[in-house]
Amino acid sequence: MVQINWTKQARDDLRSIADYISIDSVTYAKLQVIKIRSKTQLLKSHGRAGRLVSEIEHEDIRELIEGNYRIIYKTISSTRVDILAIHHSARDLIKRQIK
Repeated sequence: MVQINWTKQARDDLRSIADYISIDSVTYAKLQVIKIRSKTQLLKSHGRAGRLVSEIEHEDIRELIEGNYRIIYKTISSTRVDILAIHHSARDLIKRQIK
């Protein structure tokens, strides 16, 4: 089983998403966070699920899609993945510093 590690950047992204959505609906903000977190659980049994991130072109950096959000993660080992960022698909990823 793969351990999922959320980086500070990814946690901050998730918090920003929730804050933004909660301006209109606290309920929907919570639901969106739950959906994103639930999607990452797929990585526990399938650590290399998702596709390569074309803007980054690194074999170990992949993404899952949840609605309008790109869940970008890096395979650290066969037992660990790091969630690097949660990025809205309408925004330009190239302008963003993914660590």
